[in-house]
Amino acid sequence: MAGKILITGGTGLIGTRLSEMLIDLGYEVAHLSRSSAKKSKYKTFRWDIEKDYIEEAALTYTDYIINLAGASVADGKWTDKRKQEIRDSRIKGTNLLINQLQKVPHHVKGFISSSAVGIYGNSGERLVAEESSYAENDFLAEVCRDWEKSAQQATNLSIRTVIYRIGIVLSKEGGALPQLAKPIKYLVGAPLGSGQQYISWIHLDDLCRLFIAAIEDHQFHGVYNAVAPHPVTNEEFTHNLAEILHKPLTGLKVPAFGLKLVLGEMSIAVLGGSRVSANKVLQTGFTFEYNYLNEALEAFYVNEV
Repeated sequence: MAGKILITGGTGLIGTRLSEMLIDLGYEVAHLSRSSAKKSKYKTFRWDIEKDYIEEAALTYTDYIINLAGASVADGKWTDKRKQEIRDSRIKGTNLLINQLQKVPHHVKGFISSSAVGIYGNSGERLVAEESSYAENDFLAEVCRDWEKSAQQATNLSIRTVIYRIGIVLSKEGGALPQLAKPIKYLVGAPLGSGQQYISWIHLDDLCRLFIAAIEDHQFHGVYNAVAPHPVTNEEFTHNLAEILHKPLTGLKVPAFGLKLVLGEMSIAVLGGSRVSANKVLQTGFTFEYNYLNEALEAFYVNEV
């Protein structure tokens, strides 16, 4: 038997696809969920972050934990309440897992947690790698830093720990791509702000393959950037997507002040960006199916136009 995998955030964009791919490879998959999810095709254990509760059987069941849970950063304006929810869903959830692993007899061999390239903030043209400094006075960067600190505690329990700083995940099923494609399809597509901010992206299937590699290849430990090898600017991304969809662009740019009015502080995440290196992952011998943006976009849209 390939092993038993417990996934937090298993019904999200990444968790859904990862669960399917793991099952196809012969793994058993269970989800950790706030509800009992009677209709789920996966074994489901309950947890409640606010009440500091995890069903004990979840941790005695599993060989590997994949920690994807976290409230979406893209849903609605960043009010103080929303920012607290974004933070707590990641850090409190991770702390709860670690605390319970200290208390419950288990046979967990690996703890694989998500983080985000937002930890680098708006790094401009500079290519950033895992050892690069974190952004200061940046909400998302601070959340990622504390999230990673929480996950690193698993190493104190002699559990191999892998943390992926995930870029913009490309999928037609959700996330950023459908939102970026929609205005182009309606012939109002345009780069955002200056258009020069970098998008460090990764195809959903490559990201899931990276999580599977972290289970199967024990050389993986520590922090890795989960991004494709060739980041692009927002302007390049917009032009590539319009070309694949055979749609013209307006020739204008969406002004930064307009985005700030609509999105508030969340506009920082759209108008900023980081050019993130994939070298550390490549040095493990991992090969991406989608190295270049055109390859990824064609995989999604080639039959649509």
